[in-house]
Amino acid sequence: MALSLAEAKSNLQSRGFLDTFVDPTLDLFAEIEKLKKEKNAVILAHYYQDPDIQDIADYVGDSLGLSQQAAQTDADVIVFAGVHFMAETAKILSPDKTVLLPDLKAGCSLADSCPPDKFEAFKKLYPGHIVVTYVNCTAEIKALSDIVCTSTNAVQIIESIPKDQPIIFAPDKNLGAYLIKKTGRDMVLWDGACMVHEIFSLEKITRLQERHPHAVLIAHPECEAPILDKAAYIGSTAGLLKYTQVNDAKEFIVATEAGIIHQMRKKSPNKTFIPAPPNNSCACNDCPHMKLNTLEKVYLCMKYSSPEVNLEADLIERSKKSIERMLDISARFGL
Repeated sequence: MALSLAEAKSNLQSRGFLDTFVDPTLDLFAEIEKLKKEKNAVILAHYYQDPDIQDIADYVGDSLGLSQQAAQTDADVIVFAGVHFMAETAKILSPDKTVLLPDLKAGCSLADSCPPDKFEAFKKLYPGHIVVTYVNCTAEIKALSDIVCTSTNAVQIIESIPKDQPIIFAPDKNLGAYLIKKTGRDMVLWDGACMVHEIFSLEKITRLQERHPHAVLIAHPECEAPILDKAAYIGSTAGLLKYTQVNDAKEFIVATEAGIIHQMRKKSPNKTFIPAPPNNSCACNDCPHMKLNTLEKVYLCMKYSSPEVNLEADLIERSKKSIERMLDISARFGL
């Protein structure tokens, strides 16, 4: 026999799921807007989030833009619709603000590929090297770093370092290899990678290009070298979005997480965007961690001010220096 709404809620509450129940009749967009005003909250969302979350966010961007917004916001509460390392970065830059993450399980395969204890031991093998780390890493790794970078500013960060200064780059080996090729610098690379950007199938992309001969292949530098070699344009998530707006092509094959296509379609509704096919049976290139966040979880975390991301004060101080150096260099280059 079907349960009434009240009975279903009571059943969930009795099993300890009080905070996971959302009345299906609620207008979540209206409720979230109401909570924003009540709590002086801002929602920052990454391009890889679900379309509903992007549409309710106050700011949608890539890692660099989100970091800049987190440092500048006047809100009391930052709701970070992204993954854990992004919320950590917001807390590091705004330690006096409440930082909420809709789902604490929203991690990152790339960040997980670089455990702090192992990286610290790796770093000791190369004394005298400056450590540049991609922002997709934990606060502990940032604390072990000299400068953080994003895919938007990585080239400028590397080129700002004196040519005779040896460099360790972590954790993404694919981005690191791309930077070596782009800048001519000989860097020591940590062996890490993003599960989403490593799964694209060169064979399937080639067949897709045969079916769409006028489509332009664009790729994120976290992709493996064979994909990048075929791409007409390589850039950060924000860079890819901008390229599709200014390029005259009408079709694009997009080799990055498919969430960005929502913004591409909004900015260029008369163009066609095709997700690059991965080498898996589901033919999808969604990040399972990013997609743990849902509109319902955004509403719940704002309503209950939980789950909150907290860091020890000492870790905030140690990790903040590398992020601030990145922001300073980015400002110098007008990024």
